[in-house]
Amino acid sequence: QVRLVESGGGSVQAGGSLRLSCVAYGSRFCMGWFRQFPGQEREGIAGVYTRGGVEYYFDSVKGRFTVSEDNARNTLYLQMNSLKPEDTAMYFCAAASRNCRSGYFPQEFEYWGQGTQVTVSS
Repeated sequence: QVRLVESGGGSVQAGGSLRLSCVAYGSRFCMGWFRQFPGQEREGIAGVYTRGGVEYYFDSVKGRFTVSEDNARNTLYLQMNSLKPEDTAMYFCAAASRNCRSGYFPQEFEYWGQGTQVTVSS
């Protein structure tokens, strides 16, 4: 069993930055960040294949968001820079007890944080 506790969302103006944190309690292979727009499915944006620490990013955030992991604190971070109004969404961290195939699809992950709202104003 894995429990995930997120923090760090909030409101920021376009061009600003926020950092999300996700503390993980329990063993996991793969951790990822997702976001969800109203009325849409959650989509993967970035994550880390814990075994090996390999990071992955999807096109919507490449070059602007950075994921990192502090193993000593069991914490996954998402540093979000150059934020745009279209980044406004609920953000979730997720964990899987087995290797992820892509990290993009919610079905690959078994455990979820409670979500944190990010709002970017123009």
